[in-house]
Amino acid sequence: MTEPSSFNFAPIGLVNSPYKEKFAIPRQPGLVSAAQGTITLLNDANHQDLVRGLAQFSHIWLIFVFHGTQTQGWKPLVRPPRLGGNKKMGVLATRSTFRPNPIGMSVVALNEITVKQQQVILHISGLDLLDQTPILDIKPYIPYSDAISSADAGFAHTAPTELLNVRFSEQAQQVIEQQQSLYPQLELLISQVLAQDPRPAYKKQQIDSKVYGIALYQFNILWHVDSNNQIQVTDIIPI
Repeated sequence: MTEPSSFNFAPIGLVNSPYKEKFAIPRQPGLVSAAQGTITLLNDANHQDLVRGLAQFSHIWLIFVFHGTQTQGWKPLVRPPRLGGNKKMGVLATRSTFRPNPIGMSVVALNEITVKQQQVILHISGLDLLDQTPILDIKPYIPYSDAISSADAGFAHTAPTELLNVRFSEQAQQVIEQQQSLYPQLELLISQVLAQDPRPAYKKQQIDSKVYGIALYQFNILWHVDSNNQIQVTDIIPI
């Protein structure tokens, strides 16, 4: 059998996202509705003719590059978090970022399309993408064909339901109030992200006193899990 040729793709857009690092990005799109971002179209793709009619669709598919992990290569077997991180599955049976080709796909809400000074910008929400993610393609989400109600999803059939309670210290709450005008959904974003419990799956079965930090927008969010299995946000530090 003749081996097919390789392909080179140039990004058509770049994502601006509140997620500045891989840690704490939700494992699927749509789980954090307060996560808002933009896609800036690039070069020849930066033309309003390319998005003519797209605003009629409430959601879009994004085909993108896992640029934050692609240098680490890929693995044939991975440990899905939904299986507790203890059981190995073939990478093609998972959504792992460590793939033979570092390509991902997500459905996000399309809130608005703006054109300012000839720059086309798509405003999206519910994203699960690292900041500066290169976009390879954008397609409209079509409910009658893309949503298959009878589909079987194996070990990930339902959305995660074990969400943790998130509480904020007085110091953290003060920062949220100070940033209200610039980041009106900061508290909701932090709560939705941390409620998913972004720790490695094996940590959830152990007593864990470690203080974690996640980077959202321009802030380092410090938090830990207390003895009641609730998340306590202790401080929010501008970076």
